[in-house]
Amino acid sequence: MSELFAAAVPVAVPIAQSNDCFAVRRIYCIGRNYVEHAREMGAEPDRQSLVFFNKPTDAILYVAPGMVGQFPYPPGSNNVHYEMELVVALGKRGRDIPVEQALEYVFGYALGLDMTRRDLQTEMKRQGYPWEIGKAFDHAAPLGQIHRVDKVGHCQQGAIWLKVNGIEKQRADVSQLICLCQEI
Repeated sequence: MSELFAAAVPVAVPIAQSNDCFAVRRIYCIGRNYVEHAREMGAEPDRQSLVFFNKPTDAILYVAPGMVGQFPYPPGSNNVHYEMELVVALGKRGRDIPVEQALEYVFGYALGLDMTRRDLQTEMKRQGYPWEIGKAFDHAAPLGQIHRVDKVGHCQQGAIWLKVNGIEKQRADVSQLICLCQEI
């Protein structure tokens, strides 16, 4: 039997201070988990209003340390938003993990951007349809290298920010998450 299409190439992200890479199997995203962003989007922040969605692994756009990522403006949209995110790389599989043991599953952390075609997302939400079209597109997940937990520890607090052309656009602290990493 012959293949009609070539198999997808596995996606891997470099691990800081190493020649190794972290193979990415899935990208799970949690929306409305920062208090200020939830309010900015018109929602009252609470644990019940979290939004879960996926992005395809081929949406990853790796940006090496000290480099500027080249994000091509996506087609079909006139309103692309960006959000700086704490990325948690899970190092082993699990299910129904007790909160007290959850951090044992974390391999490392990275910084990434959640790019959103906001106009398409808003229209799909208005019509009551799934809004993946606004979140899952080529280069929708710019990502830096993975920093191993055994080198940097767990991210329970610390500032993350985003500057665009030298102007600060976003600033938050990981401690401002509605649900901490181990709870999710």
